[in-house]
Amino acid sequence: MPIIYLIFVRSKSIFLIYKSINNFTILMAKPQNTFSKQDNEKKRLKKRQDKLQKKEERKLSGDNSLDNMIAYVDEYGNITDTPPDPTKKLKVDVNSIEIGVSRREDIAVPTERIGKIDFFDDSKGFGFIKENETQEKFFVHVKGLLQEVKEGDSVTFELERGLKGMNAVRVKKV
Repeated sequence: MPIIYLIFVRSKSIFLIYKSINNFTILMAKPQNTFSKQDNEKKRLKKRQDKLQKKEERKLSGDNSLDNMIAYVDEYGNITDTPPDPTKKLKVDVNSIEIGVSRREDIAVPTERIGKIDFFDDSKGFGFIKENETQEKFFVHVKGLLQEVKEGDSVTFELERGLKGMNAVRVKKV
């Protein structure tokens, strides 16, 4: 009975096929390790050994006391490992500490502003008013007008928040 051996390589694996008495048997060999795979494996093992070695060194050094882990902040806001000088300690009134934004005093903000019509399109029904004090431009719609206006007119107006920002409303000629 003749035995026929066939060897072929497919996708980095070697197959050995031999025939004996009308049945084929395929033996698969180990995949070939390339140089890069071996190199990566060596690097991984070295990294693991280095990590274990550092862990052992930390255990033997004994520098894990609480005093070595505490950091202090000096009077200038810098982080340091030396404790602060007790003679420079200040007493602080707890009630004087404000957390967050301090309360704003109620300032009478004039609701009526004065400006000039910078642009107005009668056919489309909108325009812009330029405020005299801040030179900001505010959108105005024909529905917000109390009197008819044209470009260049001095007007008084109030502001309301609209979908796309502040809108001038209750617009009157001065």
